[in-house]
Amino acid sequence: MEVHRRELTGYCYRMLGAGSEAEDAVQETFLRAWRSRDSFERRATLRAWLYRIATNVCLDMPGRPQRRARPMDLVGASTTETAVLGELPNHTWVQPIADARVLPDDGDPAEAAAMRESIRLAFVAALQHLPPRQRAVLILREVLHWQASEVAELLETTTASVNSALQRARATLDSAVGDEGGRPLDSDEEALVDRYASAFEAYDIESLVGLLREDATFCMPPHPLWLRGPQEVARWMRGPGFACEGSRLLPIRANGCPAFGQYKIDPAGGRSPWALVILEIEDGRIAGVHNYLNTELFEAFGLPPRLD
Repeated sequence: MEVHRRELTGYCYRMLGAGSEAEDAVQETFLRAWRSRDSFERRATLRAWLYRIATNVCLDMPGRPQRRARPMDLVGASTTETAVLGELPNHTWVQPIADARVLPDDGDPAEAAAMRESIRLAFVAALQHLPPRQRAVLILREVLHWQASEVAELLETTTASVNSALQRARATLDSAVGDEGGRPLDSDEEALVDRYASAFEAYDIESLVGLLREDATFCMPPHPLWLRGPQEVARWMRGPGFACEGSRLLPIRANGCPAFGQYKIDPAGGRSPWALVILEIEDGRIAGVHNYLNTELFEAFGLPPRLD
């Protein structure tokens, strides 16, 4: 079963919208499979059987939120002057996940790009708009490329029902997901990410916001507020965000995008974890900066507990 862990984690992540929940779901899948191993009918492959169990686990998970979101899915844009730093519970938000936990190490480049696209924050957030069974149908058909008959067998329904659910799911998602992302960075974009890191560590705000698109978004879960545009981001960074001056960034990959672990100066010495930062790039500029102020994520991304 272990050889299927990574792809099952990706499936459960798209279903549930949080890395920790996805890993719990896969562990429960393996436990259920082991306990019921005598009932495994070899007419189906082990992989298909595990997906059936994983789907049921995701549909049955008790107490999970019905829909996770990004700040821009819940409220309108704020300004630095009107922003209110009220926190909402972590289960409100789509949570990031490390690429290494859900994406294959190799394979066809086009398929790899499609898989990266399918874990983008915007796509995972859009999936949360769908009823759970529609969500499963769309992921299995569009992301994993199962046949309609295979999905029907897994969900114990008809092929016609699967096709109908897929049509409704597509209509919902078409208006919610952009076309960018999901591909490896070219050399210019890698240089763009390096310039962002250098500007942030130098706290050169003019250079930093010069890398943003005019409609770039900037958010900070668990705070529901978000900002739009370079000028507003600059005001924030020079105002409430000024405590981040002197931070250091460690590069990682999250949700198919370049990302960083941000460590802020600790008055007691060294630097402590502060935020997991995900950059979204479109048309050679930074289109989104997601700052997850949740230090519990650092361990899951293999980041050190502090910098001395």
